[in-house]
Amino acid sequence: MFYYVLKYVVLGPLLRLLFRPRIEGLEHIPADGAAIVAGNHLSFSDHFLMPAILKRRITFLAKAEYFTGPGLKGRLTAAFFRSAGQIPVDRSGKDAGQAAIREGLGVLAKGELLGIYPEGTRSHDGRLYKGKVGVAVMALTARVPVVPCAMVGTFESSRRGRSCRRSSG
Repeated sequence: MFYYVLKYVVLGPLLRLLFRPRIEGLEHIPADGAAIVAGNHLSFSDHFLMPAILKRRITFLAKAEYFTGPGLKGRLTAAFFRSAGQIPVDRSGKDAGQAAIREGLGVLAKGELLGIYPEGTRSHDGRLYKGKVGVAVMALTARVPVVPCAMVGTFESSRRGRSCRRSSG
């Protein structure tokens, strides 16, 4: 319920207005059934902008640090990610990776969209790096399609000293 209030009433309209986000590959996302949406991760805002644009609910595997940050900011970030139904992922090693795969397969087993950034982290220079194998493992195990998706313009809008607004170009 909270996810839909954020998406359609509170954050979604505001984010679409301020950022004018654009996703390439959106037309390939199935109207129903399980699928993995594998996107580039250029900005912290990607977690907010992709769900604001997609018609379907999407659950992301998100780094565990978003759920355990210190202070008021950390508690607010954790509350947001939990209430939006995102799944914390420990990225500390192979066993942690297996747990993330199990969590992702659980989302897919329910016929939902799973959002994942195959590189396992955000790009700090705007380049696309080598992805990890978890996406392929989940897709083959669950027998679901992988839909490559690219957030366009989020890296440029998130750099220090830049405006939050995306250019209309």
